[in-house]
Amino acid sequence: MTLTLEQMRKDIAELIELDPSEVRDDDVLPDLGLDSLRLMRLVLAWEEAGLTADFGLFAEYSTLGEWWREVVLPAQAV
Repeated sequence: MTLTLEQMRKDIAELIELDPSEVRDDDVLPDLGLDSLRLMRLVLAWEEAGLTADFGLFAEYSTLGEWWREVVLPAQAV
């Protein structure tokens, strides 16, 4: 599986029981119900899908747009 922005959105929405359309790039994810345990589950699943980023990166930022920027930009620099 290739991790895309839309896949990340879908995975987040599933864990917090929302429709993916309800998770915007600039929403503060903890405000939508994404707690640290769910975040850890997401990061582990994404790592299994091939993402190389640690939990700290996701804990530091709070929106999907920030996460995507941090995941994509380092990958493009390689």
